[in-house]
Amino acid sequence: MTALPPPSAKKLGLVIDLDTCVGCHACAVACKEWNAGGIAGPLTDENPYGAEPTGVWFNRVHSYTLDALDDQPDITLHFPRSCLHCETPACVSVCPTGASYKRMEDGIVLVDEDKCIGCKLCSWACPYGAREYSEVEGVMKKCTLCVDRIYNEHIPEESRQPACVQACPTRARHFGDLGDEDSAVSKLVAERGGVALMPELGYAPVNRYLPPRARRAAPTTAATVAEEKLDAQQLPSLLRWLDRALSR
Repeated sequence: MTALPPPSAKKLGLVIDLDTCVGCHACAVACKEWNAGGIAGPLTDENPYGAEPTGVWFNRVHSYTLDALDDQPDITLHFPRSCLHCETPACVSVCPTGASYKRMEDGIVLVDEDKCIGCKLCSWACPYGAREYSEVEGVMKKCTLCVDRIYNEHIPEESRQPACVQACPTRARHFGDLGDEDSAVSKLVAERGGVALMPELGYAPVNRYLPPRARRAAPTTAATVAEEKLDAQQLPSLLRWLDRALSR
C-alpha cells in the first residue's frame, strides 16, 4: 500500500459556490477539453452518439430539487463534483502499486498511469465517487487540478488556473491555496461559512463548498399581494392618455 507524505503547508484546491452555480456544465466541458490533451489525456468516450454513451469526465454536475422547508422555498441545487484532493486520501492509501500519490509540495493528488494496473481499489475507497476508470486504457484517471496548466510559464499568468475555474460564466468556482489563511479563497470560505464534504470520515478534503443563501418565498395567493395604486393625475399628459387607452 502507498504511504502518504507529511501534511503540506500549501493546499491547493477549489471553492465552489452553490449559490451561484447554474448547472450549465461549462466546467465539465472545459475540463474535458483541456485534459483530453494534457498529462491525463486522452479522456476517451465510448459510443458517444449512441443510446448509452459512456466516457471519462473529471467534472460532473448533478442537479437536485430541494423541497420547501419553513421559510425556504423549494429550489433547484446544482452540485458540481470532482476530486477533493484530501489531506489523507483513502484512494492513495489503498493503492498497491504507488500509482495514486499525493504531492508533498502542494497537496495535489494524482495518478501515475504507467504504474496503474486498473485494479479499481482507489475507486472503491473514495467515498466521493471522484475516480474515473477508462475502459479503453484500463487505468484510473482523476482531476489533476490542471497541474500542467497552473504551473505553465508559457501561458499568461491570469490563465494559470484550472480550466473549470476559467470557464465558469457565473464565477461560481474559485482556485487558490486553502492552507494560507490570508488567501482570497480562505477568506471567502471564512466569510460564507464554506464546508467540507463528509468531514466525519476523516479524509480531510481540501475543497470547500459555499452553501446557497436563503431565498425569499414568492407570494402564493392574490390576497397576499399588496394592490398597487396608480394616481393617474400625477402622470404626465402623454402617460395619462396612454393609461386611459389601455384601461378601456
